[in-house]
Amino acid sequence: MRVVYFGTYERDYPRNAQVISCLRGAGVDVVERHAGVWEQRRHKWSLGAGSIWRVARAELQLLARRRGGDFDAMIVGYPGHFDMTAARRVAGKRPLVFNPLVSLWDTWVDDRRRFTAGSAAGRALARIDSAAFRAADLVVADTEQTAAFFADLAHMPAERFAVCLVGAEERVFHPGWSPESDFLFVGKLIPLHGLETILAAARLVPDLLITVAGRGQLDALLETRPPNVEWVPWIEYDRLGDAYRSCLCALGIFGTSAKAARVIPNKVFQALACGAPVITADTPAARELLADRENALLVPAGDAEALADALRTAAGDRDLLARIAQGGRRAYEERASEDVLGRRWREVLEGVL
Repeated sequence: MRVVYFGTYERDYPRNAQVISCLRGAGVDVVERHAGVWEQRRHKWSLGAGSIWRVARAELQLLARRRGGDFDAMIVGYPGHFDMTAARRVAGKRPLVFNPLVSLWDTWVDDRRRFTAGSAAGRALARIDSAAFRAADLVVADTEQTAAFFADLAHMPAERFAVCLVGAEERVFHPGWSPESDFLFVGKLIPLHGLETILAAARLVPDLLITVAGRGQLDALLETRPPNVEWVPWIEYDRLGDAYRSCLCALGIFGTSAKAARVIPNKVFQALACGAPVITADTPAARELLADRENALLVPAGDAEALADALRTAAGDRDLLARIAQGGRRAYEERASEDVLGRRWREVLEGVL
């Protein structure tokens, strides 16, 4: 089977890198047809005049290379909403699979609250989502919760959607957990992640050290962080595995938005792949993979006191922490390893073919 991975997708974003790696590991010949727009940009989707021009130029480049090379199916990677028109033309009658990861409407309206649902921008984002989903023969979501949301948003039947978990790129994220003293949060500082809850919990456990690594919309919150929170603006991707393997426990997401309840973020899969224990919000999406005190510590979203209690438990009960770490790694191996997801992605492609 030969597949073209197509579009302006961000090459170094974990969802794209991991899907390509999984497919190749499953014996699929993956050819990349890529036009760069988002690489080396830490703040994506800032669609000013410059970004709009870069996107338009990239789409023309993709269309100009429409001939040459035979393939069985095409996958449009994240972020790829604006690539779907070009992809449909290049794919022709061959199956077109969209791997969007997010809804633009959900990201900018419901989660980050940059626009209201009834605003012109909000309505435009909903139309872009719907058009991109409808252009695909199949849309692949990261959780059952997300798949159901996408189907409802675009008014499409459930059979037009499939689910492949996010997983982790195993050349970077592999076992070897050797814990030190700190808890680790890594991610963009956006509402989805619940930074306010992490900081409020940190104030309740002043003897426990928490490292927050990342930058974003909520940087200003860290200007008044408590003394036990260290802020590291950036960790290079290839060093993230070492960071997870050396942390006492990894922190997932704790936001209270509807989107937060539908996703299992990269950071959770990456920590599980490294064999590190995880504390994250108890959400419908998390329950698709995790069980409290079996392979993670799950706490109510947005509940700083519950998170503080979980931090104390993790720091004070190393036997429990080790059991959760082992259970988390086992859940990863059974449901989200590159081998498992490679077979799942191949199954999805064979189904659409």
